[in-house]
Amino acid sequence: MHRFIEFLVGLLFGLGLLLSGMTDPGKVLGFLDLFGQWDPSLAFVMGGAIAVGFFAFAVARQRTMNFLGGALHLPRASQIDKRLVLGGLTFGAGWGLAGFCPGPGIVSMASGEVKAAVFVAAMVAGMVVFEVAERSGLRRRVGA
Repeated sequence: MHRFIEFLVGLLFGLGLLLSGMTDPGKVLGFLDLFGQWDPSLAFVMGGAIAVGFFAFAVARQRTMNFLGGALHLPRASQIDKRLVLGGLTFGAGWGLAGFCPGPGIVSMASGEVKAAVFVAAMVAGMVVFEVAERSGLRRRVGA
């Protein structure tokens, strides 16, 4: 039952991305084009997501279990460190170059867009590199 509900939530998210036009990399690139034909629609989507997240986290902080009965694990980190900054810069650079972030990239790939498939493949490769680095202890040697 849990997997079915997870599937429905993912489907709802994907449909929302499609309906809002956020699977179009032109939307992202238009948002980042501050000195050209700037498209503010992504700012409204982000604002809506922040509002929903604000109230969702407020409710979640009051709970110990999720709505399906499992343990609720909220992030505990509260400091900005070198790894967070470098990860954010890497994510932002990939987002700006490709015009995709993970959710829209996967939805676009599923709809047959080759550019999105290349993006998702690069994203998965980055995840593998991260896991290998974590397991090899590279994190301790970098000083994070």
